[in-house]
Amino acid sequence: MSKILIAYFSLTGNTKRIAEAIHDTVEGDKTIKPVDDIQEVDGYTLIFIGFPVHSHSVPFNIESLLNRIPAGKKIALFSTHGSITGSHLSQEALEHAAVTASTAKVLGTFSCRGKVSSEALEVLSKSPEHKLWAEMAASAQTHPDEADLEDARAFARRIVILNVQ
Repeated sequence: MSKILIAYFSLTGNTKRIAEAIHDTVEGDKTIKPVDDIQEVDGYTLIFIGFPVHSHSVPFNIESLLNRIPAGKKIALFSTHGSITGSHLSQEALEHAAVTASTAKVLGTFSCRGKVSSEALEVLSKSPEHKLWAEMAASAQTHPDEADLEDARAFARRIVILNVQ
């Protein structure tokens, strides 16, 4: 029987909402925890790991967890971001996370937009090199929405199927 961990890091609540949607979707022996509360991962057969994208990359505490994943452990990665879904900006962090956990078996990835804090938008909009991104990110203020949560549920169902194969 699978023992599933849903680990997440969330500052604005976006990634936590996705983690909760995944948790509510998967069945069986499951645990949901903020990444900073995770001591060990050996007892889990599948680990979902979620994070907000920070500067097109992975937050340090998530990178630390990824570095602790034992070789061959099955994982699935999910992220939230202010960029347009499917853009290279939204994919860079997931690619970085997959490389960081290169000895693990990555079953899949998922990303969706999430609101960016008004403080971050304000700071970034004043920076010439980030102004256009901040304008684009402002359009993510209603995310994750119900469609994003349903996509996360579908992702969780696919990953569970892959886990038993």
